Amino acid sequence: MAWHEIEGFLKEAGLSPRERYDLPESPHRFPGGAHARIEISGAETVSNLEVMIREAQRRNVTVHRVISVVKGTTLMDKQELRDFAQMGADNRLEILVNPMAARGWDNGRQYLTKEGYVSGMRLRGHDMMYYFLKEMDRCIEAGIRGFLTTDEGILRLTAKMRADGVLPPDVKFKVSVFAGHGTAASGQLLEELGADSFNPLADLTLPMLASIRSGVRIPLDVYISLVESMGGFQRMHEAADIARVAAPVYFKIEPGPSEAALYNPWVDRAMLDGLMAERVRLAEIAMDWIDRSDFDIVMNDYKADLSVPKP
Repeated sequence: MAWHEIEGFLKEAGLSPRERYDLPESPHRFPGGAHARIEISGAETVSNLEVMIREAQRRNVTVHRVISVVKGTTLMDKQELRDFAQMGADNRLEILVNPMAARGWDNGRQYLTKEGYVSGMRLRGHDMMYYFLKEMDRCIEAGIRGFLTTDEGILRLTAKMRADGVLPPDVKFKVSVFAGHGTAASGQLLEELGADSFNPLADLTLPMLASIRSGVRIPLDVYISLVESMGGFQRMHEAADIARVAAPVYFKIEPGPSEAALYNPWVDRAMLDGLMAERVRLAEIAMDWIDRSDFDIVMNDYKADLSVPKP
């Protein structure tokens, strides 16, 4: 097969054969016209969420979405889940949670070995799938309407359950960075499977992000601050450039030492509260870079499209 046929096929499929070094402006926007929104990760406790809300109000930072309880909502009691849902509703925040403490916290150990790590953070066995769905039901009962997933199979299944009316129609699914996707081909797959947004690999360049956006319509969740164990980079100064080429984009802010240090249930809660305030401070810095940029980047407080909790 001649290369020009392959290249033509890729273009027909909406895929750029190479990185978009020309950095075209994205034609897509969030409902309400914004290029970018703020996503704060790591609200693991009720006090974390309270700190985030207070700090965002103090700094006049509009937060649209909060990634919560990455350690797994199975480690939260019923009242904590209700508190999360109520605070999300009261402050018009989209609260997304991870239902299960899986991937090495159950009795499967392959994922934690040096070579087994490449097998990814997908669910292991049908019992885990069963518990994942039961925990989703517990969260929905508490009022939560957003879920984080690392498993394409579960994404397909739960999206079909949503379409068939088994799950509420306003439930949203975000695909985690731990699913390991980094191309528009992967993004199209996730879109087809029912993802409402996806977090591409954390270390992608601007041309790589532009290439993904040229073939994908759903929002991208892009790290501008990353835990030390995964690279520790800080990209607040690139916020306007990222928004211009990748819109609609959620800026994802997650400083800290490591995922394990943040999301194990025995982590010091005062440290988590301090990091939550730091995340909001970094969001304010990113917004300042956007205000001072040469591009007309829109960030606003439009929230009508969010899946706000219904406690």
